[in-house]
Amino acid sequence: MEKRKFGNTDLLCSPVGFGTWEMSTTMYGNIDTNEASRAVGMAIDNGINLFDTAEVYGPFHSEILLGKALGDRRKEVILVDKIGFKYDESRAENSEKFGGVLGRHSEYNYLIKRAEGCLRRLNTDVIDLMLIHWPDFHTALDEPMRALEKLKEDGKIRYGGVSNFNIEMMDYCLKYSDIVANQVGYHMFDQRMEKSILPYCKEQNIGFMGYGTLGFGLLTGAFNPETTFAANDWRTWKKGDAFWLPLFKKENFLRELKVGEKLAELAKDYGKSLPQLAIAWVLRKEGVAVALVGMRNENELKQNVAATEWQLTESDLRRIDEIFNEEDCPTYFDYPMALND
Repeated sequence: MEKRKFGNTDLLCSPVGFGTWEMSTTMYGNIDTNEASRAVGMAIDNGINLFDTAEVYGPFHSEILLGKALGDRRKEVILVDKIGFKYDESRAENSEKFGGVLGRHSEYNYLIKRAEGCLRRLNTDVIDLMLIHWPDFHTALDEPMRALEKLKEDGKIRYGGVSNFNIEMMDYCLKYSDIVANQVGYHMFDQRMEKSILPYCKEQNIGFMGYGTLGFGLLTGAFNPETTFAANDWRTWKKGDAFWLPLFKKENFLRELKVGEKLAELAKDYGKSLPQLAIAWVLRKEGVAVALVGMRNENELKQNVAATEWQLTESDLRRIDEIFNEEDCPTYFDYPMALND
């Protein structure tokens, strides 16, 4: 598999990265954690060398599972982690309940402390890339940036970056620390990043990491109009009466399923699958360093790897746009808890 240069670093990453949000047993429904852990080793064997996690995934579930799954192969991969949330410290990490998430928190001393927990759970001495997971609007942005610089100085991390930050935030942060990556949502059903974030990252030589490549399941072909989600699945979350993610509001969801059916037919014409089309679509854009994809088993893994070899034509891209227009399906939703929330 080809490797892509990651921003202005010496990190060379596989174009498909292993996203571990789905390894959280409290946020993404029910999964076979043993099978997911086995997929980690298979991914490395098949050329995937970037693994992304966050302490909030669970919290802590994904870090612990990934640390165990990597074992003595830790040095073969680029390890990405994310911090910046506050937890109910009265609930022990090693219990079945884990600590409840209380909100964003990015004060300098707090982040230094949280990084120590990340290192311990991942069973590593250094994290290759540490990101501030979301902007904390109650803390000046220089604090998390100074924390990243301190962690680099102490040899706890190699590089620092951000996730879900807009251009104004990145401009400010660059005064205090190098930002080598910005990780944001990017897939066919959410093309907002093409307007400004992706061009900015390309111009500033910041590695663009796209998450939600498969539309949080919408681009897998696994859903139908009767699909329901477990009560603990984050896709059911709401802010007041509004869905946290408008993609899963009923009327949007039904339109998206129709789009998915037509996209699957397009992929089938090439002997490919819908997930492979979704990955190829993200990777076709100049400036994208990595498309993050969850992988629970060997079949998903092999499909994801094969997608990196598919180069979409201009005709393919026009047909994709036509499909969205035919179903009057938006690609720019108003997210109530997005970059500017």
